[in-house]
Amino acid sequence: MSTSTKQFNLHEDWTVVILGFLIIVISIFIYLPEIPVFKWTNGTDLLTTIFTLENIKIIVFQFLYFLLIGTIGAFLVGKSIKNFLLGFPIIYFLTFLALIIAGNTEVKALNLEAVIFSLAIGLLIGNFFQLPEWFRTALSTELFVKIGLVLLGTSVIFSDILKAGSLGLIQALIVVLSVWYFAFWLCKKLKVDDELTMMISSAVSICGVSAAIATSGAIKGDSKKLSYVISMVLVTAIPMMIFMPIIASHFNFPEEVTGAWLGGSIDTSGAVVASGTLVGETALKISTIVKFSQNVLLGLAAFAISIYWTYTHNQSAEVQNSKPTLSVIWERFPKFVLGFIGASIVFSFLISPETRDTVKESLKNLQGVWFALAFTSIGLETNFKELIQNNSKKPLIAFLTAQLFNVIITLIIAFALFNP
Repeated sequence: MSTSTKQFNLHEDWTVVILGFLIIVISIFIYLPEIPVFKWTNGTDLLTTIFTLENIKIIVFQFLYFLLIGTIGAFLVGKSIKNFLLGFPIIYFLTFLALIIAGNTEVKALNLEAVIFSLAIGLLIGNFFQLPEWFRTALSTELFVKIGLVLLGTSVIFSDILKAGSLGLIQALIVVLSVWYFAFWLCKKLKVDDELTMMISSAVSICGVSAAIATSGAIKGDSKKLSYVISMVLVTAIPMMIFMPIIASHFNFPEEVTGAWLGGSIDTSGAVVASGTLVGETALKISTIVKFSQNVLLGLAAFAISIYWTYTHNQSAEVQNSKPTLSVIWERFPKFVLGFIGASIVFSFLISPETRDTVKESLKNLQGVWFALAFTSIGLETNFKELIQNNSKKPLIAFLTAQLFNVIITLIIAFALFNP
């Protein structure tokens, strides 16, 4: 039996590129998955919007769609298809519960994303119940994360980068480079391990959750460390979202400056929109442009980090004895980054804006569900006690200090560039 499941064994990174583009091709030419409704306010809403026959039908179709893609992935990487078929419905159901919790209007107001609930549900079950070995082998965390990252490339459109405006791009570039380097330097000073250093630096400087996930994929990082970094990102985004507009109002910052400040320093796009809305229309517009300008640097950053990590952390004898050759770098380079960039190129230049507008919301929804599935899996395979014990306070100190530096330097740059 093991022979039959291992006959085909493609590298995981090439597998996610294939699956990501398979989803894109299906969405454009064959079948565009509908987006289920998860928004609700009270118990009545649950019955009249989420648990309607029509919405349940969409959810079931989505489940079958993900099951099919995931099964193809399990086959390509040589995993047990039987274990995947038995385990995936459980992972999907737990993720479904997380999406329902995140869909509550009060929870949305706090800007708590579905990934934090899928991680929490996974941690609760993984730490209070002994999971069978066959189920653990069915968890495909890396596969889910990297498919989501390839799909993330469909939202990075080159024409939108130009529309973001020169000031937004200039601020984004200065903030990303200065904050990333400061966070990297600080982590090194505090002797934080290399993987956490890279994830923290990217999360603080670029775009929070997505940057941490992309960096973890680029360096083949530990998923437990990734969950630790993302927890810090999501928890700190809430007080920043609430108190930064209050501070701006107290000191009478111009609305343009406030928008640039919020967009450049708050790590999640949802929190940026929420805080910008609290200030005003101008602040909302500028904060969104600045945050988007930072987001579009993610592909370049992932590429650069991949090259750096491959060059400096290859432990093979060939590298120990000499500098890595191009062939060694290519061998170690995370190929999913090419999928991300390829998807961005396809959606920027090779399909019409009309087609792009038709499929973008559906693809964004699929990307979000892949990430949520990944974090359910991370929670299920993570021992929370180990997570706390193995991570000293140093990464938290580094993250919070870098975030404070981010807030200060971004405010200075916002005044320099956006003060009317």
